[in-house]
Amino acid sequence: MTAYTLGSHEFTSRLIIGSGKYESFEQNLACAEASGAEMVTVALRRTKFDAPKGQGLLDFISPDRFKILPNTAGCYTAEDAIATAKLGRELLDTDLVKLEVIGDERTLFPDVPATLEAAEVLVGDGFTVLPYITDDPVACQRLAAIGCAAVMPLAAPIGSGLGIRNPANLRIILETVELPVIVDAGVGTASDAAVAMELGATAVLMNTGIAGAKDPLKMARAMRLGIEAGHLAYESGRMPRRLYAAASSPLDGIASF
Repeated sequence: MTAYTLGSHEFTSRLIIGSGKYESFEQNLACAEASGAEMVTVALRRTKFDAPKGQGLLDFISPDRFKILPNTAGCYTAEDAIATAKLGRELLDTDLVKLEVIGDERTLFPDVPATLEAAEVLVGDGFTVLPYITDDPVACQRLAAIGCAAVMPLAAPIGSGLGIRNPANLRIILETVELPVIVDAGVGTASDAAVAMELGATAVLMNTGIAGAKDPLKMARAMRLGIEAGHLAYESGRMPRRLYAAASSPLDGIASF
């Protein structure tokens, strides 16, 4: 697949995976490898960076093999998200941050005003900001104007597996935001990932869709293939939809008996 960039970082894989909910770090690593992911997101507030050598997440999801995308999951204010992002930069020596400022505990929907506030501060501080946001075209346009490296609209609530709930909004975002669009949250199976890519998404980020499957390793492979198929279909350009049938073979020159 063709490469794309997020700030100064270049990627070929269009599947980004998480590092939560796996049975073990070994399973997380196996799924990351099977998915073909080049980048793995890590929740800064839920990761033990002081774990004994050989027993921590980064001993398996190594920064030598994967680009680590620290995220501010668990933050409910702009101030907390900004402080957490700065901690991630110090711990992981990266300018990348997946910005999450949660506004509602039940749905885990983002707090849009707080996300905009935090994004502006972090962009000004030199971060490559990838904000998790609602599928709101106006919010995405404002994040683009602030200078974010991408926008990450949700497909459905985090961990719900409901798939693409509002493809019309995603299409509007894709048409009006001149940034990479990474569909984040709610993808439950490979067909969901394919739909996101067929709409024109740059990439898809998922965690529970793989980690919560009955066989995570097989699902990681399925998601990789779904991403590749959807991206190829988007680049190919689908045939137009028709109300009525159109013969596959031309009618001219049909032999008569």
